[in-house]
Amino acid sequence: MNRIKFSSCRPTWAALAAASLLAACGGGGGGGGAGGFGFVPTTLSPGGSGLAEARPGTLQSCSDLASKAAFGNTVYTSVTSVAAGTLVVAGVSTPVPEHCLVQGQMNQRTSSVDGKTYAIGFEMRLPVSWNGRFFYQANGGLDGNVVRATGGIGGGAPTSTALHRGFAVISSDAGHSGAQIPTFGIDPQARLDYGYNAVAQLTPMAKNLIAKAYGRAPDRSYFGGCSNGGRHAMVAAARFANQYDGILAGNPGFNLPKAAVAQLYGVQQYAKVTTANTPAGKPDLQTAFTPAEMTTVANAVLARCDALDGATDGIVADVQSCKQAFDLASAVPTCGATRTGSCLTATQKTVLDNIFSGARNSAGTALYSGFPYDAGIKGADWRQWEFANSQNLDTAAVGFVFSTPPLGTSRPPGIDFALGFNMDTDAPGIFASTALYAESAMSFMTPPNPANLSALRERGSKLIVYHGTSDAVFSSDDTTSWYEQLRAANGGDASGFARFFPVPGMNHCGGGPATDQFDMLAPLVAWVEQGKAPAAVVANARGPGANVVNAEVPADWSPARTRPLCPYPQTAVYMGGSLESAASFACR
Repeated sequence: MNRIKFSSCRPTWAALAAASLLAACGGGGGGGGAGGFGFVPTTLSPGGSGLAEARPGTLQSCSDLASKAAFGNTVYTSVTSVAAGTLVVAGVSTPVPEHCLVQGQMNQRTSSVDGKTYAIGFEMRLPVSWNGRFFYQANGGLDGNVVRATGGIGGGAPTSTALHRGFAVISSDAGHSGAQIPTFGIDPQARLDYGYNAVAQLTPMAKNLIAKAYGRAPDRSYFGGCSNGGRHAMVAAARFANQYDGILAGNPGFNLPKAAVAQLYGVQQYAKVTTANTPAGKPDLQTAFTPAEMTTVANAVLARCDALDGATDGIVADVQSCKQAFDLASAVPTCGATRTGSCLTATQKTVLDNIFSGARNSAGTALYSGFPYDAGIKGADWRQWEFANSQNLDTAAVGFVFSTPPLGTSRPPGIDFALGFNMDTDAPGIFASTALYAESAMSFMTPPNPANLSALRERGSKLIVYHGTSDAVFSSDDTTSWYEQLRAANGGDASGFARFFPVPGMNHCGGGPATDQFDMLAPLVAWVEQGKAPAAVVANARGPGANVVNAEVPADWSPARTRPLCPYPQTAVYMGGSLESAASFACR
């Protein structure tokens, strides 16, 4: 096989949703990476030498853009010049160039269903010194907030952004405000805006704004995000292939309604092994598996799978081989009457295997993908999704946005909703439609045909997908299965236009015991505009000295450890040399 060697009291629904929104949006902004990180390109992309490179330009207009860039059903509420400096994005201070900030909204309306006023809010940042490119920043969680438009480049803790590199960047709330989460799902049009229509509406508006600001349209257009933003990206690859030249999808929840149902299934499973109740008298999911117990499981995974790639380094690079090598029943000691943290009870093992095997109904029919056992399942982000977001954010999403008709209008919120959710009779609601809700959640939230990206391919556009293998909410196995289907639909090889990079140990969009800081945008641009397909991407750990330290980087790692991220089905294999350097590994 080819090998590349490296040289370089009961709360309300709204309160419960808000409690988890920050955690969901932290990764959903798709931020991350550092400008100095590298990738190893092939000489030319199979099938061509790339589209023409974008040409730089200079901002010609800012203060008068509101009148110059008039667009249907669009109101510009603010147009201001912003000096070069820094912006705090997802808690990280990042540099920004001098730019024009445009804020506004599209399609304001009053719903005939719930009587509320809706609009697609947005902001756009247009650098004075422009690189000729447009970047659509897709945001995370249930959207509802216009996150600062800077443009994420991938992974955890950004040190650079698309805006800093000269892209014109747009961000939106996807058609509803934070105060309307999650009840915007009662309005049929708000559902569609959240699923795909906000992108359809904003894209031509943004390109018009760019044309009036710079005197010409963008030469190249890019789309990127992580989590729900990764879902937006996958949907764009299928629905809007004629509008975008390069698409970056991180930890994509492209089957988000299914994943949310699986989270409710998890709540029901975990409740079987809790050892205490909350002050409200509900099962305390945090007691289902303590941090010590999940560390025991993670260590057992490492004991069986760490060396499969040739290096005992705290990273399971060969996730597929680990599936055959690891068996929870035999790898982890079984407790007797007392839980000590160094073992699991027989019931705990059953519960955990049920969850990692994937949610099912009473007939055994799969409702969502299974998950790989990996070292990152001891991470704080993993626990946040399994034991907190699952009973708050996911219940709100399923209750109001994904079920048809909305179940949340007649049922209690939070863990009560999750425990009362019927996998046989309620779960099919994500596929249902009615006269009022003409599109099901699985229609408006997902790519119409995920394995058919022929329009993207024929246009010459490129897609890069990455996914942390310790993601607790969106399974990397689901993304792997999608990529296998894409390969099959393209004669067994889709690498000429789409590549998938698993990130070992990484949780949801970042974190975990992983080299989770990387730049996927630069290789995407090089692939699109120069025909240089990325054979691998170099990722860094974020130990002491990083711009934002990842507390879950093991103490025995170099704080700046590097690893190659390899395009599936290749994995990083140890070839000899320092365990802290990507140069010691090859993609095979």
